[in-house]
Amino acid sequence: MRAQVPASAARATFEQPVTIQDLRLWAGPQATRLVFDLSAPARYSVMTLRNPDRVVVDLASARLAGSRLPEGQGFVRRLRIGEQTGGALRVVIDLTGPAKPNSFAVAPDGPYGHRLVVDLAAAAGHAAPLSAASAAPGQAPAARTSTPKTPAPPTIVKSTRDTPGRDIVIAIDAGHGGVDPGSIGKRGTHEKHVTLAIARRLKERIDRELGMRAVLTRDGDHFIGLRERIVRARRQQADMFVSVHADAYHDRSVAGSSVYVLSARGASDESARWLADRENAADLLGGVSLDDKDSVLASVLLDLSQGASMSASIKAADLVMDELYGIGNVTRRGVKHAGFLVLKSPDIPSILVETAFISNPAEEARLLDPKHQRRLAEAIHAGVRAYFHANPPPDSLIAQRRMQGGSSVIARAGARGSEPAAALH
Repeated sequence: MRAQVPASAARATFEQPVTIQDLRLWAGPQATRLVFDLSAPARYSVMTLRNPDRVVVDLASARLAGSRLPEGQGFVRRLRIGEQTGGALRVVIDLTGPAKPNSFAVAPDGPYGHRLVVDLAAAAGHAAPLSAASAAPGQAPAARTSTPKTPAPPTIVKSTRDTPGRDIVIAIDAGHGGVDPGSIGKRGTHEKHVTLAIARRLKERIDRELGMRAVLTRDGDHFIGLRERIVRARRQQADMFVSVHADAYHDRSVAGSSVYVLSARGASDESARWLADRENAADLLGGVSLDDKDSVLASVLLDLSQGASMSASIKAADLVMDELYGIGNVTRRGVKHAGFLVLKSPDIPSILVETAFISNPAEEARLLDPKHQRRLAEAIHAGVRAYFHANPPPDSLIAQRRMQGGSSVIARAGARGSEPAAALH
């Protein structure tokens, strides 16, 4: 975990001169993030001022490379910089309204060096500002790779007359976003952009399926914490969580897709965390609260929930893997197991799909191709669909239509009349 720095005075122990090489700003639905790209670790302090609302960041022995500052967005109305006595540099963040800062230092990682991150969230009793998330400076927004230029796909007539069952909800998680670009291809393609493009195509395809609908954990280029992604899925009462990523490896010849589910070790660790955190455990989708149960009973109930979730995850992952294999796009047969945090919901079957190796130049090009994005989305959809048609929740429309022996009809947009194209049995 990254250590939080108190808003009043956060001190580090570094003394060497520091250059602010860049300032990057992103606004998401609930928070705004300002990132200082630094030449070295910095000694800094953060404080909040009122009337007018602003946050002040002081960096000891620091200077700014260049003079261009990002334009305000989200909680940030504008940025101002001034030199202080003793060689310090002051960055004043003029706010659009009351906000609570959370700051932390980040060590070098991959192409990024030392960073200071300042997150701004709504102060108690205040709402977040209305703003659209923007792409990183100098980079194409994800929407540019996600808008199909082909004719409209078939449209499903979603009639629920005489079939009152609910839709099955699929939470689609586009990996990374905002300040976190994910892996970066040789051509400079950011994983966060292609995952969002594929996620949008997958949502579009699922939403055309009678008895199913999809929700996105993010629909813009903004940062969302890993556990927050799970929270958003559970808030929508998702029946399955599908996280979309693109892999990377130092050997650029490695290629192919893979599908992950939670490992036994990861499940054990997460079970212990949930039992320790009864506030989370009180919110299980199954409607069974753990906060009023003794430790033994709570452990048994959680094991049952998690065991069923992992079993479903493996079955769904196998089906998605088979579909990816059908388009000749897997590293090797077989579902992989790992402790990825986004797979750790104890009550939602969860899979993580590594669509391709963005580090492979040929696969990087395919990931940017709308036709290949659509093929990947179709493959994931087909696997998820096959799972839920074999294992529909009892209260779902699909389950009720199976019991009634009904079927659905797809009406092709622009066709003469309604031409049967696929049936739901």
